[in-house]
Amino acid sequence: MEPQPTVLIVDDEPIIRLTLESLLASIDVRLIFAEDGEKGLELAEANRPDLVLLDLMMPGMDGYEVCRRIRENPGLTEIPVIMITALDDRDSCLKGLLEGADDFLTKSFDGLALIARVQTIIRLNRYRHLVEQRKTLERLHKELLISYHDTLEGWADALDLRDKETEGHMRRVMEKSIAFAKAAGVTGEKELEDLRMGALLYDVGKLGVPDAILLKPGKLTDEEWVIMRRHPEYAYKWLSHIAFLNEALKVPYCHHEKWDGTGYPRGLKGLEIPLYARLFIIVDVWNALRSDRPYRKALPEEDGLAYIQGESGRYFDPELVQVFLEMYKGA
Repeated sequence: MEPQPTVLIVDDEPIIRLTLESLLASIDVRLIFAEDGEKGLELAEANRPDLVLLDLMMPGMDGYEVCRRIRENPGLTEIPVIMITALDDRDSCLKGLLEGADDFLTKSFDGLALIARVQTIIRLNRYRHLVEQRKTLERLHKELLISYHDTLEGWADALDLRDKETEGHMRRVMEKSIAFAKAAGVTGEKELEDLRMGALLYDVGKLGVPDAILLKPGKLTDEEWVIMRRHPEYAYKWLSHIAFLNEALKVPYCHHEKWDGTGYPRGLKGLEIPLYARLFIIVDVWNALRSDRPYRKALPEEDGLAYIQGESGRYFDPELVQVFLEMYKGA
């Protein structure tokens, strides 16, 4: 429920204050009153009203000065001001506009006109606040996304530093995964962003694997493989409670599943494997085949493509294999 709008009435004449109070009694506004300019500024600062009805001719500080000081105050400058005057001449109105007034009313009040103007200005001011709040929320959302992305980039860098054998692998695979996804018909900005984040985090679970196993130069024992194969589950455990990463998580959790159901950690089969993971698996294996390792040299492109094709329907989604092969043939 929206808070009740507040209208500040600044007028040195009690009869005018009472008249305005009576006329505005029919609409849902909270009225506060000041009998001079100094008190008006004090109440404006304390209450931040939605509208100020300001008498022009007052002893001491007149309406022009009050309006000018409202506009000079960063906390009050956007508050609408309607000047109320017994003067009905263009020069007075022009001077008031130059000092920042939004509208004028003469003291021969037309009740309906007064109510219409007050309601219209309050409504417009509320709309402006909503627009500003939305812009602020959008800006904060963008800043939050940037913060999330910076954090993910930091995790990716940490993994690269830990595993020199595959240094830069994550970023290469991420870039190729995005290109492959577009070739496969994934065009939504949100979908591509989810894939990008998932690709950056695909091996984050390896942070839970001991260095003695992760960096072992020789073959792993059966017991060590059991530990190594837990890294997708570690990723799920760490990231599943982060709603922002719900879709992206499908890559680190499922990138070792196989089309025929012989993969891990859950033995998913065929279309049970999320699309992001099915796309990523092909690119990940391709990049591994085409990279030098201590135990072998990178495969030539022709041999790598032959391996991808040979594993179609067993390791990889056959439809995506065709897209991948066509993408490379057309390159």
